Amino acid sequence: MKLIQVSDIHFGGENREAVEAATAWINAAAPDLVVAAGDLTLDGKVAEFDAAAAWLRRLPDPMIVAPGNHDTPFVGPGELFERFTRPWRRFTDRFGTEDGAAWRGDGVTVVSLNSARAAQIRWNWSKGAVARRQIRRVTDELRAAPIGDLKVVVCHHPLMEILGGPMTARVRGGVDAANRFVQAGVDVILSGHIHLPFVTAIPFGDGKTQAVGSGTLSLRERGAAPGFNVIEVEPGCVRVAAMAYERGKFDVWRTWAFDRRT
Repeated sequence: MKLIQVSDIHFGGENREAVEAATAWINAAAPDLVVAAGDLTLDGKVAEFDAAAAWLRRLPDPMIVAPGNHDTPFVGPGELFERFTRPWRRFTDRFGTEDGAAWRGDGVTVVSLNSARAAQIRWNWSKGAVARRQIRRVTDELRAAPIGDLKVVVCHHPLMEILGGPMTARVRGGVDAANRFVQAGVDVILSGHIHLPFVTAIPFGDGKTQAVGSGTLSLRERGAAPGFNVIEVEPGCVRVAAMAYERGKFDVWRTWAFDRRT
């Protein structure tokens, strides 16, 4: 099974050449599932959401879309009112539920959660948070997955800090969520936010749960060229290839492989 993981396209500040090249590459790859892990827009504006929706319609189905911290209005007249009263309306109007999308393919179960917040009791609202009710819901769905399935959680913020990353996520409740998801048997946690691809083990349980982050397709690069991830699920392992847009085309920038839990 092949999954494509994109995030942080930031329409309104997207890398147009990279987005167009990614469109052709992803369609040619014919993945079984496309995962969009948040920050589809730059400022949560209507025109940016429309551009994001138009782009995702050009990609293969099925698809799971989770929101990021940029996917709620916050810049311009009236935008803060919209943010405080209907923070996810623009997202849900175009992509369905903002928390709790799910998909099951042949041997793979995927569930999502919204780690972004419209407002928080701290200065930086861009950081993530996971509520206890979200943890309960996701753990219940993971435990209900068929035995032998690769269990995947999708959210925008890395639940735990990535050592050496270009920025922090500081997810409130993130460490507890990661721990409980591991106990429920999660194999892979997909995220975005830091604009840099990575694969790193979650340090709980048997150590086989992997956090996998994708890069950005925007102009907001942080140490890597615009890109996305290709995730290939095999009977004994999972392979991740970070694709990078350089010199007018996508090439493999880095690869990882890790054993599946048995």
